[in-house]
Amino acid sequence: MTKIKSFWLMKSEPDVYSWDDLVAEGEGTWDGVRNYTARNNLRAMEPGDLAFFYHSNIGIEIIGIAEITASNIPDPTDQTGRWSAVRLKPLRKLKRAVTLKEIKVDPELASMELLTKFRLSVSRVNPDEWDHILKLAER
Repeated sequence: MTKIKSFWLMKSEPDVYSWDDLVAEGEGTWDGVRNYTARNNLRAMEPGDLAFFYHSNIGIEIIGIAEITASNIPDPTDQTGRWSAVRLKPLRKLKRAVTLKEIKVDPELASMELLTKFRLSVSRVNPDEWDHILKLAER
C-alpha cells in the first residue's frame, strides 16, 4: 500500500538560500531551523513528501515545488543534537509565483498555517490547500 504524501511549505529568505540556489545544487539540506514546532514538522517529513518553496522577506511568494529525499537527519549546523534537517531536491518552478497577498485574501486558504502560524519556517499544507495553490499558479 502506497502512503499518501504529506505536503509542506518551507520558507527561506532568497538572499540567504533561494530557489535558484536549490536548483543549482540539485539537492540541498534544509538546516538551521531553531523553532521546536518547525523542527517537529521536519521530523514528520518522509521521502517523497512534497513542499512548496516560499521566498520570505524578499518576493514573499511560493515559487516552486521540492521533494523530500531524506528525512530526520541530524542538522549539520547543530552541535547539541537537538535539531533535525531534511534533504530535498527541486521538482519544478511554478508557472506563476503565488504571492502572500493573494493567499491572504483567498477564503479557501484562510486556515493555512502560513497565515495562522506565520512565524513557522516549516509548516503543513493540507491537500485541498495544495491543490488550490497549484490552480492559482496556473492562472
